[in-house]
Amino acid sequence: MADLEQARAAKERLRADLAGRPDVRGIGITPDGDGYLLQVNVSARGRSAEVPRAVDGVAVKVRVVGAISASA
Repeated sequence: MADLEQARAAKERLRADLAGRPDVRGIGITPDGDGYLLQVNVSARGRSAEVPRAVDGVAVKVRVVGAISASA
């Protein structure tokens, strides 16, 4: 399991790797058991296979969230 500092460092690397992809809606850190993992929110399942399963030993989970729009 990754600790919070490992997850933060891996998140920054993953953010740089996925920069500019229009299907990526967000990248975050989420608790997983006794540690943390990265969660990548994507708009559709299509290119989710191109997201790595781990970054620097930190697991990555892909979540399809669909289109995101502002609400009031």
